[in-house]
Amino acid sequence: MSFWETLGASDEWYTPKYIFDALDCVFDLDVASPFLRKDVPCKVWLDQEDDGLKLAPFWTGFVWMNPPFGGRNGLEPWLDAFFRHGNGVALTPDRSSAPWWQKAARSADAILFVSGKIKFIRPDGSIGGSPSTGTTLFASGDQGVQALISAAKNGLGLLTLPILGEAA
Repeated sequence: MSFWETLGASDEWYTPKYIFDALDCVFDLDVASPFLRKDVPCKVWLDQEDDGLKLAPFWTGFVWMNPPFGGRNGLEPWLDAFFRHGNGVALTPDRSSAPWWQKAARSADAILFVSGKIKFIRPDGSIGGSPSTGTTLFASGDQGVQALISAAKNGLGLLTLPILGEAA
């Protein structure tokens, strides 16, 4: 749902189909779905009226999360809820210097840096311009890791896995 091309202009930007094709999976729940657009391959969608973040304690199954970007650190509460849930894939801007991104990277079971810049879909169905940053996909749980492995094998981007234990 989020897009960072023009901060504050709109949170209504949708993930293109080729991202889901590369992930090669079906989600149980989209926690931040566009209103009346059910393009994410999943069984249940929560839209803005449902307030997916408020319902986070009740999320079930394998989750897709492309949350509204919002203002400064607007993604942090969404990512906190996502990692508490522990089963899914989250899409965020590639802001590796931001404290919220660093926190998410330390919590993730896998990270995929999407090759190129995703041209997100506008509410009217037209394709947006190139955003100012790249995109990161964070995985939590085994299903999320498998989805990112599939995406990497399908050429979506560079997959990284955490090194367990303390750094040397």
